[in-house]
Amino acid sequence: MSAADFSVLIERAERVLAQLEAWLPAAPPEIDWSAHAYRWRKRGARGWLDAVRHVARIDMADLQHIERQKGIIDRNTRQFLQKKPANNVLMTGARGTGKSSLVKAMLAAYGDQGLRLIEVDKSDLGDLADIVELIAARPERYIVFCDDLSFEEGEAGYKALKSVLDGSVSASGDNVLIYATSNRRHLMPEYMSENLQAKHQADGEIHPGETVEEKISLSERFGLWLSFHPFKQDDYLDIVYHWLKELNCPADQIEASRTEALQWALERGSRSGRVAYQFARDWVARHV
Repeated sequence: MSAADFSVLIERAERVLAQLEAWLPAAPPEIDWSAHAYRWRKRGARGWLDAVRHVARIDMADLQHIERQKGIIDRNTRQFLQKKPANNVLMTGARGTGKSSLVKAMLAAYGDQGLRLIEVDKSDLGDLADIVELIAARPERYIVFCDDLSFEEGEAGYKALKSVLDGSVSASGDNVLIYATSNRRHLMPEYMSENLQAKHQADGEIHPGETVEEKISLSERFGLWLSFHPFKQDDYLDIVYHWLKELNCPADQIEASRTEALQWALERGSRSGRVAYQFARDWVARHV
């Protein structure tokens, strides 16, 4: 082969490689293990931990009127950091009452002590086993956070989550816990027709249908259940006043905000911590 022929061959090979590179997904970036929070990202069939550069910080003191829930999850998280037995946590209940914020508060409180947070979308729950394996040898303690979790019939992530929680042949790792939030107690829709599957025996015993058992089996694998309830009017106003103080609102403006704060909640159809925070931001912007 002459030098000219060899040069033509190299040129063609480079063109082919360029075309292949355009079709192939890029290699995932290196994981920044110094970060405190991550999101699980997917590119094609490849997944990686993407470091969150600017973490939304919220302190425990900012979460009002959920003292019991704060105490339980704080105790569980401290046990986890101390390498003592700890439970996976399922937080359910009214929207905007602090479920997700409580998980972020744990990171703010204990991030300097080795706690790390990995946020995983419901659509990526099938990768949980890969995530657990990826961090198994790390010295940090990881909370896998699944926000606003719910499933429809037949979704793949449902069984993947069940296996990681409890039930897989492989252990889930002693440096991983799962904290999940949901508006559904059993994470799946429940229908009136399912009650008709119960069989009433002569001795009065009730045997629920297999469909009901399947739905309950996932939520029961969480060791801790925390319920969050809508706030009373006075509790809602306390949260409004707290955020107004945090936003440096003068005392006289705080007192004057009461009527509009109640009207704001009425229009939104909810007296939640989220609504209180949104009102406080709007009030300060208009009056301070």
